[in-house]
Amino acid sequence: MSGHYTSPIRDPLIEGNKTYHDITVDLVAATERAPSRAWWIAFGVSVSFLTLGVICMLITIWQGITSWNLNRTIGWGWDITNFVWWIGIGHAGTLISAILLLFRQKWRTGVNRAAEAMTIFAVICAAIFPGIHVGRIWVVFFFFPYPNTRGPLWPNFNSPLLWDVFAISTYFTVSLLFWYTGLVPDFATVRDRAKGLRKKFYNFLSFGWTGSAKHWQRWESLSLVLAGLATPLVLSVHTIVSFDFATSVIPGWHTTIFPPYFVAGAIFSGFAMVLTLMVITRHVLNIKEYITIEHIESMNKVILVTGTIVGVAYLTELFIAWYSGYVYEQFAFFNRALGPYWWAYFGMMACNVLSPQVFWFRKIRRNIWWTFFMSIFVNIGMWFERFVIIGTTLARDYLPSSWSYYVPSFVEIGIFLGTLGIFFTFYLLFTRVAPVVAIAEVKHILKSSGDQYVHGHEQASATAEVVEGSQP
Repeated sequence: MSGHYTSPIRDPLIEGNKTYHDITVDLVAATERAPSRAWWIAFGVSVSFLTLGVICMLITIWQGITSWNLNRTIGWGWDITNFVWWIGIGHAGTLISAILLLFRQKWRTGVNRAAEAMTIFAVICAAIFPGIHVGRIWVVFFFFPYPNTRGPLWPNFNSPLLWDVFAISTYFTVSLLFWYTGLVPDFATVRDRAKGLRKKFYNFLSFGWTGSAKHWQRWESLSLVLAGLATPLVLSVHTIVSFDFATSVIPGWHTTIFPPYFVAGAIFSGFAMVLTLMVITRHVLNIKEYITIEHIESMNKVILVTGTIVGVAYLTELFIAWYSGYVYEQFAFFNRALGPYWWAYFGMMACNVLSPQVFWFRKIRRNIWWTFFMSIFVNIGMWFERFVIIGTTLARDYLPSSWSYYVPSFVEIGIFLGTLGIFFTFYLLFTRVAPVVAIAEVKHILKSSGDQYVHGHEQASATAEVVEGSQP
Protein backbone atom coordinates (compact mmCIF):
# COMPACT_ATOMS: atom_id res chain seq x y z
CA MET A 1 0.00 0.00 0.00
CA SER A 2 1.38 3.37 -1.00
CA GLY A 3 0.17 5.17 2.13
CA HIS A 4 -3.01 6.43 3.75
CA TYR A 5 -5.45 8.52 1.82
CA THR A 6 -5.59 11.56 4.10
CA SER A 7 -7.85 14.03 2.29
CA PRO A 8 -11.02 14.18 4.43
CA ILE A 9 -14.40 13.50 2.84
CA ARG A 10 -17.67 14.71 4.32
CA ASP A 11 -20.77 12.53 4.45
CA PRO A 12 -24.06 13.58 6.05
CA LEU A 13 -24.32 10.24 7.91
CA ILE A 14 -20.86 10.68 9.49
CA GLU A 15 -20.22 13.64 11.76
CA GLY A 16 -17.01 15.53 11.04
CA ASN A 17 -14.46 15.17 8.27
CA LYS A 18 -13.04 11.66 8.42
CA THR A 19 -10.35 9.92 6.42
CA TYR A 20 -10.46 6.20 5.79
CA HIS A 21 -7.65 5.68 8.27
CA ASP A 22 -9.56 7.67 10.91
CA ILE A 23 -12.56 5.38 10.47
CA THR A 24 -10.40 2.30 10.96
CA VAL A 25 -8.77 3.64 14.11
CA ASP A 26 -12.05 4.82 15.63
CA LEU A 27 -14.03 1.62 15.03
CA VAL A 28 -11.29 -0.92 15.78
CA ALA A 29 -10.25 0.85 19.00
CA ALA A 30 -12.83 -0.95 21.16
CA THR A 31 -11.30 -4.34 20.26
CA GLU A 32 -7.73 -3.20 20.94
CA ARG A 33 -7.86 -1.21 24.15
CA ALA A 34 -8.63 -2.48 27.65
CA PRO A 35 -12.31 -2.49 28.67
CA SER A 36 -13.55 0.59 30.49
CA ARG A 37 -14.91 0.58 34.03
CA ALA A 38 -18.46 0.99 32.67
CA TRP A 39 -17.98 -2.11 30.53
CA TRP A 40 -16.79 -4.18 33.50
CA ILE A 41 -19.72 -3.02 35.66
CA ALA A 42 -22.22 -3.88 32.92
CA PHE A 43 -20.53 -7.23 32.32
CA GLY A 44 -20.60 -8.07 36.04
CA VAL A 45 -24.32 -7.30 36.29
CA SER A 46 -25.06 -9.32 33.15
CA VAL A 47 -23.11 -12.35 34.35
CA SER A 48 -24.90 -12.15 37.72
CA PHE A 49 -28.28 -12.28 35.97
CA LEU A 50 -27.03 -15.10 33.74
CA THR A 51 -25.97 -17.11 36.80
CA LEU A 52 -29.37 -16.58 38.43
CA GLY A 53 -31.06 -17.75 35.24
CA VAL A 54 -28.95 -20.89 34.98
CA ILE A 55 -29.76 -21.79 38.59
CA CYS A 56 -33.50 -21.34 37.95
CA MET A 57 -33.29 -23.40 34.74
CA LEU A 58 -31.60 -26.22 36.66
CA ILE A 59 -34.37 -26.07 39.27
CA THR A 60 -36.93 -26.34 36.47
CA ILE A 61 -35.16 -29.30 34.89
CA TRP A 62 -34.80 -31.02 38.28
CA GLN A 63 -38.30 -30.41 39.63
CA GLY A 64 -40.27 -29.99 36.40
CA ILE A 65 -42.61 -27.09 35.76
CA THR A 66 -44.25 -27.61 39.14
CA SER A 67 -41.67 -25.03 40.21
CA TRP A 68 -43.71 -22.55 38.16
CA ASN A 69 -47.14 -21.19 39.05
CA LEU A 70 -48.89 -22.62 36.00
CA ASN A 71 -52.22 -24.35 36.51
CA ARG A 72 -54.90 -26.17 34.53
CA THR A 73 -56.38 -22.89 33.32
CA ILE A 74 -53.17 -21.02 32.49
CA GLY A 75 -50.78 -23.50 30.93
CA TRP A 76 -48.76 -20.78 29.19
CA GLY A 77 -47.44 -18.12 31.49
CA TRP A 78 -44.22 -16.15 31.52
CA ASP A 79 -42.38 -18.77 29.50
CA ILE A 80 -44.31 -18.46 26.23
CA THR A 81 -44.81 -14.73 26.83
CA ASN A 82 -41.04 -14.29 26.98
CA PHE A 83 -40.52 -16.65 24.04
CA VAL A 84 -42.69 -14.51 21.76
CA TRP A 85 -41.14 -11.32 23.17
CA TRP A 86 -37.58 -12.43 22.40
CA ILE A 87 -38.52 -13.64 18.91
CA GLY A 88 -40.02 -10.22 18.23
CA ILE A 89 -36.86 -8.45 19.38
CA GLY A 90 -34.82 -10.63 17.05
CA HIS A 91 -36.69 -9.35 13.99
CA ALA A 92 -35.18 -5.90 13.60
CA GLY A 93 -31.67 -7.13 12.92
CA THR A 94 -32.53 -9.02 9.77
CA LEU A 95 -34.95 -6.30 8.69
CA ILE A 96 -32.23 -3.63 8.92
CA SER A 97 -29.67 -5.88 7.27
CA ALA A 98 -31.63 -7.54 4.51
CA ILE A 99 -34.54 -5.37 3.45
CA LEU A 100 -32.75 -2.05 3.86
CA LEU A 101 -29.74 -3.48 2.02
CA LEU A 102 -31.93 -4.50 -0.91
CA PHE A 103 -33.44 -1.01 -0.96
CA ARG A 104 -29.95 0.55 -0.74
CA GLN A 105 -30.69 2.60 2.36
CA LYS A 106 -27.40 4.17 3.45
CA TRP A 107 -28.51 4.95 7.00
CA ARG A 108 -28.49 1.25 7.89
CA THR A 109 -24.66 1.17 8.02
CA GLY A 110 -24.46 2.78 11.45
CA VAL A 111 -26.68 0.23 13.15
CA ASN A 112 -26.83 -2.93 11.05
CA ARG A 113 -23.89 -4.77 12.66
CA ALA A 114 -25.16 -4.47 16.23
CA ALA A 115 -28.71 -5.21 15.07
CA GLU A 116 -27.60 -8.42 13.38
CA ALA A 117 -25.76 -9.50 16.54
CA MET A 118 -28.86 -8.66 18.57
CA THR A 119 -30.89 -10.98 16.33
CA ILE A 120 -28.60 -13.94 17.00
CA PHE A 121 -28.55 -13.41 20.76
CA ALA A 122 -32.31 -12.79 20.99
CA VAL A 123 -33.15 -15.99 19.10
CA ILE A 124 -30.84 -17.94 21.44
CA CYS A 125 -32.72 -16.50 24.42
CA ALA A 126 -36.07 -17.31 22.81
CA ALA A 127 -35.11 -20.93 22.11
CA ILE A 128 -34.51 -21.54 25.82
CA PHE A 129 -38.19 -21.22 26.75
CA PRO A 130 -39.72 -23.97 24.59
CA GLY A 131 -36.81 -26.20 25.59
CA ILE A 132 -37.56 -25.95 29.31
CA HIS A 133 -41.34 -25.59 29.00
CA VAL A 134 -41.64 -29.29 28.26
CA GLY A 135 -40.89 -29.93 31.93
CA ARG A 136 -38.81 -33.04 31.32
CA ILE A 137 -35.75 -32.32 29.23
CA TRP A 138 -35.90 -35.55 27.19
CA VAL A 139 -39.30 -34.51 25.76
CA VAL A 140 -37.38 -31.99 23.63
CA PHE A 141 -36.91 -35.02 21.37
CA PHE A 142 -40.46 -34.48 20.15
CA PHE A 143 -39.63 -31.02 18.82
CA PHE A 144 -37.53 -32.28 15.96
CA PRO A 145 -38.92 -33.48 12.61
CA TYR A 146 -37.65 -37.03 12.66
CA PRO A 147 -39.44 -39.57 10.37
CA ASN A 148 -42.93 -40.02 11.77
CA THR A 149 -42.94 -43.82 12.00
CA ARG A 150 -45.00 -43.76 15.18
CA GLY A 151 -48.14 -42.75 13.37
CA PRO A 152 -50.22 -39.84 14.65
CA LEU A 153 -48.34 -39.41 17.95
CA TRP A 154 -45.26 -37.19 17.58
CA PRO A 155 -44.20 -35.09 15.85
CA ASN A 156 -47.48 -33.56 14.77
CA PHE A 157 -46.77 -31.83 11.48
CA ASN A 158 -50.17 -30.15 11.66
CA SER A 159 -49.13 -28.25 14.79
CA PRO A 160 -47.84 -24.67 14.51
CA LEU A 161 -45.54 -25.48 17.43
CA LEU A 162 -43.61 -27.75 15.07
CA TRP A 163 -43.73 -25.09 12.38
CA ASP A 164 -41.93 -22.83 14.86
CA VAL A 165 -39.02 -25.25 14.87
CA PHE A 166 -38.65 -25.05 11.10
CA ALA A 167 -39.15 -21.30 10.87
CA ILE A 168 -36.95 -20.24 13.77
CA SER A 169 -34.08 -22.63 13.01
CA THR A 170 -34.05 -21.47 9.37
CA TYR A 171 -34.23 -17.84 10.45
CA PHE A 172 -31.38 -18.32 12.92
CA THR A 173 -29.18 -20.08 10.35
CA VAL A 174 -29.65 -17.46 7.63
CA SER A 175 -29.23 -14.59 10.09
CA LEU A 176 -26.04 -16.13 11.47
CA LEU A 177 -24.56 -16.56 7.99
CA PHE A 178 -25.55 -13.03 7.01
CA TRP A 179 -24.04 -11.57 10.19
CA TYR A 180 -20.78 -13.48 9.85
CA THR A 181 -20.45 -12.69 6.14
CA GLY A 182 -20.54 -9.00 6.93
CA LEU A 183 -17.88 -9.45 9.62
CA VAL A 184 -15.27 -11.09 7.40
CA PRO A 185 -13.77 -7.90 5.84
CA ASP A 186 -13.67 -6.21 9.24
CA PHE A 187 -11.99 -9.20 10.85
CA ALA A 188 -9.32 -8.84 8.15
CA THR A 189 -8.90 -5.18 9.06
CA VAL A 190 -8.42 -6.06 12.73
CA ARG A 191 -6.04 -8.88 11.74
CA ASP A 192 -3.77 -6.53 9.79
CA ARG A 193 -3.42 -4.29 12.85
CA ALA A 194 -2.92 -7.14 15.32
CA LYS A 195 0.19 -9.02 16.42
CA GLY A 196 1.00 -12.42 17.86
CA LEU A 197 -1.86 -14.65 18.95
CA ARG A 198 -4.52 -12.03 18.19
CA LYS A 199 -3.30 -11.90 14.60
CA LYS A 200 -3.65 -15.68 14.24
CA PHE A 201 -7.07 -15.58 15.86
CA TYR A 202 -8.41 -12.93 13.49
CA ASN A 203 -6.71 -14.54 10.53
CA PHE A 204 -8.73 -17.67 11.26
CA LEU A 205 -11.95 -15.64 11.60
CA SER A 206 -11.34 -13.74 8.36
CA PHE A 207 -10.89 -16.93 6.27
CA GLY A 208 -7.76 -15.54 4.60
CA TRP A 209 -9.48 -12.43 3.26
CA THR A 210 -7.13 -10.30 1.12
CA GLY A 211 -9.48 -7.62 -0.19
CA SER A 212 -8.95 -8.63 -3.82
CA ALA A 213 -11.54 -7.77 -6.44
CA LYS A 214 -12.60 -11.43 -6.62
CA HIS A 215 -13.15 -11.55 -2.84
CA TRP A 216 -15.26 -8.39 -2.93
CA GLN A 217 -17.29 -9.68 -5.86
CA ARG A 218 -18.08 -12.96 -4.12
CA TRP A 219 -18.75 -11.17 -0.84
CA GLU A 220 -21.29 -8.82 -2.41
CA SER A 221 -22.96 -11.67 -4.32
CA LEU A 222 -23.29 -13.77 -1.17
CA SER A 223 -24.62 -10.80 0.80
CA LEU A 224 -27.34 -10.17 -1.79
CA VAL A 225 -28.32 -13.86 -1.92
CA LEU A 226 -28.58 -14.06 1.88
CA ALA A 227 -30.50 -10.79 1.97
CA GLY A 228 -32.94 -12.22 -0.58
CA LEU A 229 -33.39 -15.36 1.54
CA ALA A 230 -33.74 -13.43 4.79
CA THR A 231 -36.35 -10.95 3.55
CA PRO A 232 -39.27 -13.43 3.36
CA LEU A 233 -38.10 -14.97 6.62
CA VAL A 234 -38.60 -11.63 8.38
CA LEU A 235 -42.27 -11.83 7.43
CA SER A 236 -42.74 -15.57 7.82
CA VAL A 237 -41.18 -16.25 11.23
CA HIS A 238 -43.44 -14.11 13.37
CA THR A 239 -46.37 -15.03 11.15
CA ILE A 240 -45.79 -18.66 12.10
CA VAL A 241 -45.36 -17.69 15.75
CA SER A 242 -48.76 -15.98 15.55
CA PHE A 243 -50.22 -19.28 14.27
CA ASP A 244 -49.55 -20.73 17.74
CA PHE A 245 -52.55 -18.64 18.75
CA ALA A 246 -54.51 -17.94 15.57
CA THR A 247 -55.07 -21.60 14.66
CA SER A 248 -56.68 -22.31 18.03
CA VAL A 249 -60.40 -21.93 18.76
CA ILE A 250 -59.93 -19.88 21.92
CA PRO A 251 -61.83 -16.55 21.89
CA GLY A 252 -59.36 -13.69 21.60
CA TRP A 253 -56.87 -15.85 19.69
CA HIS A 254 -58.82 -17.22 16.73
CA THR A 255 -58.44 -14.24 14.42
CA THR A 256 -56.89 -13.64 11.00
CA ILE A 257 -55.37 -10.30 11.98
CA PHE A 258 -52.68 -11.95 14.07
CA PRO A 259 -50.04 -12.58 11.33
CA PRO A 260 -49.62 -8.96 10.10
CA TYR A 261 -50.24 -7.67 13.61
CA PHE A 262 -47.47 -9.85 15.05
CA VAL A 263 -45.02 -8.93 12.28
CA ALA A 264 -45.58 -5.20 12.80
CA GLY A 265 -45.24 -5.65 16.56
CA ALA A 266 -42.02 -7.61 16.12
CA ILE A 267 -40.46 -4.86 13.99
CA PHE A 268 -41.75 -2.31 16.49
CA SER A 269 -40.13 -3.98 19.51
CA GLY A 270 -36.99 -4.97 17.60
CA PHE A 271 -36.23 -1.44 16.48
CA ALA A 272 -36.82 -0.21 20.03
CA MET A 273 -34.25 -2.68 21.40
CA VAL A 274 -31.77 -1.66 18.69
CA LEU A 275 -32.19 1.95 19.75
CA THR A 276 -31.63 1.03 23.40
CA LEU A 277 -28.36 -0.69 22.49
CA MET A 278 -27.27 2.01 20.06
CA VAL A 279 -27.76 4.89 22.47
CA ILE A 280 -25.71 3.09 25.13
CA THR A 281 -23.06 1.85 22.69
CA ARG A 282 -22.45 5.23 21.02
CA HIS A 283 -21.85 6.76 24.45
CA VAL A 284 -19.76 4.01 26.06
CA LEU A 285 -17.57 3.33 22.99
CA ASN A 286 -17.46 7.00 21.99
CA ILE A 287 -18.56 6.44 18.39
CA LYS A 288 -21.06 9.27 18.16
CA GLU A 289 -19.61 10.27 14.76
CA TYR A 290 -20.77 6.94 13.28
CA ILE A 291 -24.07 6.36 15.09
CA THR A 292 -25.42 9.82 14.42
CA ILE A 293 -28.59 11.73 15.14
CA GLU A 294 -29.63 11.03 11.54
CA HIS A 295 -29.48 7.28 12.19
CA ILE A 296 -31.50 7.65 15.37
CA GLU A 297 -34.10 9.84 13.68
CA SER A 298 -34.56 7.31 10.87
CA MET A 299 -35.05 4.54 13.42
CA ASN A 300 -37.60 6.64 15.31
CA LYS A 301 -39.58 7.14 12.10
CA VAL A 302 -39.85 3.36 11.67
CA ILE A 303 -40.98 3.03 15.30
CA LEU A 304 -43.64 5.68 14.73
CA VAL A 305 -44.99 3.90 11.65
CA THR A 306 -45.00 0.39 13.15
CA GLY A 307 -46.39 1.69 16.45
CA THR A 308 -49.28 3.27 14.57
CA ILE A 309 -49.90 -0.03 12.73
CA VAL A 310 -49.98 -1.86 16.06
CA GLY A 311 -52.44 0.71 17.43
CA VAL A 312 -54.72 0.21 14.43
CA ALA A 313 -54.53 -3.56 15.02
CA TYR A 314 -55.62 -3.12 18.65
CA LEU A 315 -58.61 -1.02 17.62
CA THR A 316 -59.48 -3.44 14.81
CA GLU A 317 -59.56 -6.31 17.30
CA LEU A 318 -61.98 -4.39 19.50
CA PHE A 319 -64.19 -3.50 16.53
CA ILE A 320 -64.29 -7.06 15.17
CA ALA A 321 -65.14 -8.45 18.62
CA TRP A 322 -68.08 -6.02 18.85
CA TYR A 323 -69.18 -6.43 15.25
CA SER A 324 -69.07 -10.24 15.33
CA GLY A 325 -71.87 -10.47 17.88
CA TYR A 326 -70.07 -13.48 19.37
CA VAL A 327 -70.56 -13.15 23.11
CA TYR A 328 -67.45 -15.13 24.08
CA GLU A 329 -65.21 -13.03 21.82
CA GLN A 330 -66.74 -9.87 23.27
CA PHE A 331 -66.16 -11.10 26.79
CA ALA A 332 -62.51 -11.92 26.03
CA PHE A 333 -61.79 -8.28 25.14
CA PHE A 334 -64.00 -6.94 27.92
CA ASN A 335 -62.00 -9.08 30.33
CA ARG A 336 -58.69 -7.80 28.93
CA ALA A 337 -59.65 -4.17 29.48
CA LEU A 338 -61.72 -4.36 32.68
CA GLY A 339 -60.82 -7.73 34.20
CA PRO A 340 -58.22 -8.52 36.86
CA TYR A 341 -55.35 -7.83 34.44
CA TRP A 342 -56.58 -4.34 33.47
CA TRP A 343 -53.21 -2.88 34.49
CA ALA A 344 -51.41 -4.93 31.80
CA TYR A 345 -53.91 -3.89 29.12
CA PHE A 346 -53.71 -0.19 29.83
CA GLY A 347 -49.93 -0.41 30.24
CA MET A 348 -49.82 -1.97 26.78
CA MET A 349 -52.00 0.77 25.30
CA ALA A 350 -50.04 3.59 26.93
CA CYS A 351 -46.61 2.27 25.95
CA ASN A 352 -47.39 0.98 22.45
CA VAL A 353 -50.08 3.29 21.11
CA LEU A 354 -49.81 6.63 22.88
CA SER A 355 -46.13 7.05 23.70
CA PRO A 356 -44.70 6.58 20.13
CA GLN A 357 -46.89 9.45 18.88
CA VAL A 358 -44.41 11.92 20.40
CA PHE A 359 -42.12 11.04 17.46
CA TRP A 360 -44.30 13.17 15.19
CA PHE A 361 -42.19 16.04 16.52
CA ARG A 362 -38.76 16.36 14.93
CA LYS A 363 -37.09 17.73 18.06
CA ILE A 364 -38.13 14.64 20.03
CA ARG A 365 -37.07 12.27 17.22
CA ARG A 366 -33.60 13.81 17.39
CA ASN A 367 -33.37 13.93 21.19
CA ILE A 368 -31.13 11.20 22.66
CA TRP A 369 -32.77 11.06 26.08
CA TRP A 370 -36.30 10.95 24.69
CA THR A 371 -35.22 8.22 22.30
CA PHE A 372 -33.65 6.13 25.05
CA PHE A 373 -36.60 6.31 27.42
CA MET A 374 -39.12 5.74 24.64
CA SER A 375 -37.24 2.63 23.50
CA ILE A 376 -37.52 1.26 27.05
CA PHE A 377 -41.25 2.08 27.20
CA VAL A 378 -41.90 0.37 23.87
CA ASN A 379 -40.24 -2.87 24.94
CA ILE A 380 -42.11 -2.83 28.25
CA GLY A 381 -45.34 -2.26 26.32
CA MET A 382 -44.59 -5.08 23.88
CA TRP A 383 -43.95 -7.44 26.77
CA PHE A 384 -47.32 -6.40 28.22
CA GLU A 385 -48.91 -7.11 24.82
CA ARG A 386 -47.65 -10.70 24.80
CA PHE A 387 -48.75 -11.17 28.41
CA VAL A 388 -52.21 -9.72 27.66
CA ILE A 389 -52.65 -12.07 24.70
CA ILE A 390 -51.60 -15.14 26.69
CA GLY A 391 -52.31 -14.53 30.38
CA THR A 392 -55.60 -12.65 30.29
CA THR A 393 -57.07 -14.84 27.54
CA LEU A 394 -56.37 -18.09 29.36
CA ALA A 395 -57.24 -16.82 32.85
CA ARG A 396 -60.98 -16.80 32.14
CA ASP A 397 -62.32 -19.45 29.77
CA TYR A 398 -65.82 -20.78 29.15
CA LEU A 399 -66.34 -22.14 32.69
CA PRO A 400 -66.32 -19.60 35.56
CA SER A 401 -65.53 -22.45 37.96
CA SER A 402 -62.10 -22.84 36.34
CA TRP A 403 -61.18 -19.14 36.32
CA SER A 404 -57.79 -18.42 37.79
CA TYR A 405 -55.32 -15.61 38.47
CA TYR A 406 -51.72 -16.19 37.50
CA VAL A 407 -48.69 -14.80 39.32
CA PRO A 408 -45.20 -15.93 38.24
CA SER A 409 -43.01 -17.79 40.69
CA PHE A 410 -39.49 -16.78 41.66
CA VAL A 411 -38.14 -19.44 39.29
CA GLU A 412 -40.01 -17.98 36.32
CA ILE A 413 -38.83 -14.46 37.12
CA GLY A 414 -35.28 -15.74 37.57
CA ILE A 415 -35.30 -17.46 34.15
CA PHE A 416 -36.47 -14.26 32.46
CA LEU A 417 -33.76 -12.23 34.20
CA GLY A 418 -31.32 -14.96 33.18
CA THR A 419 -32.17 -14.53 29.51
CA LEU A 420 -31.57 -10.79 29.87
CA GLY A 421 -28.20 -11.68 31.37
CA ILE A 422 -27.41 -14.04 28.49
CA PHE A 423 -28.37 -11.41 25.92
CA PHE A 424 -26.30 -8.58 27.39
CA THR A 425 -23.34 -10.83 28.24
CA PHE A 426 -23.12 -11.97 24.62
CA TYR A 427 -23.54 -8.41 23.37
CA LEU A 428 -20.81 -7.04 25.65
CA LEU A 429 -18.42 -9.81 24.57
CA PHE A 430 -19.29 -9.06 20.96
CA THR A 431 -18.22 -5.41 21.40
CA ARG A 432 -14.81 -6.64 22.56
CA VAL A 433 -14.24 -9.03 19.65
CA ALA A 434 -15.65 -7.27 16.59
CA PRO A 435 -16.27 -3.67 15.46
CA VAL A 436 -19.78 -2.64 16.44
CA VAL A 437 -20.14 -0.57 13.25
CA ALA A 438 -19.37 -2.15 9.85
CA ILE A 439 -16.05 -0.56 8.84
CA ALA A 440 -16.07 -1.64 5.21
CA GLU A 441 -19.65 -0.46 4.63
CA VAL A 442 -19.07 2.91 6.28
CA LYS A 443 -16.01 3.46 4.07
CA HIS A 444 -17.96 2.43 1.00
CA ILE A 445 -20.69 4.97 1.80
CA LEU A 446 -18.08 7.64 2.48
CA LYS A 447 -16.32 6.90 -0.78
CA SER A 448 -19.59 7.11 -2.72
CA SER A 449 -20.24 10.52 -1.19
CA GLY A 450 -16.73 11.75 -1.90
CA ASP A 451 -16.11 10.47 -5.41
CA GLN A 452 -16.69 13.91 -6.84
CA TYR A 453 -13.66 15.15 -4.89
CA VAL A 454 -11.36 12.25 -5.67
CA HIS A 455 -9.40 12.15 -8.92
CA GLY A 456 -6.57 10.26 -10.57
CA HIS A 457 -4.08 8.69 -8.19
CA GLU A 458 -6.06 9.83 -5.15
CA GLN A 459 -9.08 7.87 -6.36
CA ALA A 460 -7.06 4.66 -6.70
CA SER A 461 -5.54 5.22 -3.27
CA ALA A 462 -8.94 5.84 -1.70
CA THR A 463 -10.35 2.67 -3.24
CA ALA A 464 -7.46 0.63 -1.89
CA GLU A 465 -8.06 2.08 1.57
CA VAL A 466 -11.65 0.86 1.83
CA VAL A 467 -10.43 -2.06 3.94
CA GLU A 468 -7.17 -0.89 5.42
CA GLY A 469 -4.27 -3.28 5.18
CA SER A 470 -6.23 -6.11 3.62
CA GLN A 471 -4.36 -6.02 0.32
CA PRO A 472 -1.74 -8.73 -0.21
